[in-house]
Amino acid sequence: MKLQVTQENLNRALGTVARVANSRGTLPILSNVLIKTSNNRLSLAATNLDIAISHYIGAKVAQEGAITVPARLMQDFINSLPSGVIDLELDDSKLKISTDQYQSTINGIMADDFPVMPAISEGKTWSVDGSLLKKGLQQVVFAASSDESRPVLTGVLIHSSDGKLYLAATDSYRLAEKEIGASKDDVRMLVPATAMHDLLRILGDADETVHVTHDDQQVLFKVGDVELVARLLEGKYPDYRKLIPSSFAVRAALKRSELLNVTKVSSLFARESAGSVTLKVDEKDQTLSIRSIASQLGENTASAAGTITGEGEITLNSRYLLDALQALSGDEVSFGFNGKLEATCLRDIKTSDYTHIIMPLKS
Repeated sequence: MKLQVTQENLNRALGTVARVANSRGTLPILSNVLIKTSNNRLSLAATNLDIAISHYIGAKVAQEGAITVPARLMQDFINSLPSGVIDLELDDSKLKISTDQYQSTINGIMADDFPVMPAISEGKTWSVDGSLLKKGLQQVVFAASSDESRPVLTGVLIHSSDGKLYLAATDSYRLAEKEIGASKDDVRMLVPATAMHDLLRILGDADETVHVTHDDQQVLFKVGDVELVARLLEGKYPDYRKLIPSSFAVRAALKRSELLNVTKVSSLFARESAGSVTLKVDEKDQTLSIRSIASQLGENTASAAGTITGEGEITLNSRYLLDALQALSGDEVSFGFNGKLEATCLRDIKTSDYTHIIMPLKS
């Protein structure tokens, strides 16, 4: 292998793929990045056996070849080099890297031992707007569980219903659902939340179309010159829509910024009680008040004015409420519940494409 590539392109590609390389795995080669030539381009790839990311960049290839080198060292080294042209040359299992000022050699492992995710031969292919997918993932992925004892809840469900495409995630204490566009296909797959975090980084600020191909076991996301392949989670996802109430006995419409501020203040006093805050909705005064008590520190009550229908109170985890309010994007939010032991629902007032459910704490 012998080629020339710019520092900017190589550094960008390493930044995309190197994070997936697993230095704590049992296979040493999993901490490496695969560098190989392909159709007069350079391909960089890394995998942890569940997720694989490939990034293609332009290169001036004089001789074809492939090698794997330690991902962390390669990324840190290339990132430290000044911008300009870099020469890469393979000598047996050693990768020689040279610029006008630097000459280095990195010991690698032959590419033949690098694990490759199997190709998706018979799968469905469809497309989604990259900016809509990015916004949807930002509003949903944090609600997925990190508890491996219930693997299905550690994923993000991508599914179609009535001609629309949805993202959904829940950890059984909260639930987020986002509509991200129309869908002509029948789609249902459960993607690990870790892969969705990687996809979010890849999406970046680009508004490119994302091409999705999947079968029963894997999914491939193509964004420009980057490809991400992930193994799908197995298991039956809960019928989460049964959790979403169709009507509410108590409703409040408030400015999101005001509710966010009073929740932030109340959460400071709620640390001692595992984040527990009590929200009281008063139709007579047209206010929603939040009370938190810390026996050692004191107590706090803060209120926000709004348009109120019905009366009642409910106890929630303040961190979950903050996460939900930060995920909502409108100026005004609706806040509704039916009783202090039933789910609370938050939505943007102007749009109905995002729903956030929080289960109450026992007060």
